[in-house]
Amino acid sequence: MNAAGTLHSGAEKIGLKLDFDTQQKMLAYLALMRKWNKTYNLTAISEEHDMVIHHLLDSLAVLPYLWEGKWLDVGCGAGVPGAILAIARPDWQFTLLDSNSKKTSFVQQAAIELDLSNIKVHSGRVEDWPTTERFDGIISRAFAELEKFTNLTGHLLAAEGRWAAMKGKLEEKVPLGCTIEQTIQIHVPGLGADRSLVIAAKKRE
Repeated sequence: MNAAGTLHSGAEKIGLKLDFDTQQKMLAYLALMRKWNKTYNLTAISEEHDMVIHHLLDSLAVLPYLWEGKWLDVGCGAGVPGAILAIARPDWQFTLLDSNSKKTSFVQQAAIELDLSNIKVHSGRVEDWPTTERFDGIISRAFAELEKFTNLTGHLLAAEGRWAAMKGKLEEKVPLGCTIEQTIQIHVPGLGADRSLVIAAKKRE
């Protein structure tokens, strides 16, 4: 099956209805990633079919459990999952942050070339980011363990905001000051590995 077929079939198995233009834009994003990867080493995965599974479908698999609003992707790398989610949900706002300037330069250029007007990009460490913005959702994929993730980003969470941590095997340790609202086992079509999503919120006083 070609990349388009793998994406279309995988999205259907996840339960997402993505129109043709959205799917084409995701594949165009991957094409740019593969092009830049030759010079900038954005990802260790270079085969198109594997990139569809590990980058597109892995990101999309959590989408049914997310919510509308303003999102921050911490440790976004080459735009996974933030840019993929932004393509799928053009009416949501996404800020993508990473300390690797080569990766954020790629995301910025891809956003320009693909007209992703709902993406903002920031290069730097989250703990050094001088912003007054607050986010309805803060997501990460393999950024850090749950406790470190929530500690470093808690000040950026809106009053009713929640974290969405993409993980491998399920975590049991609950960070201080946090409530785990949901722990969801995720199935990524074509990926033979454990995936889970932890939805957490600050404890209410």
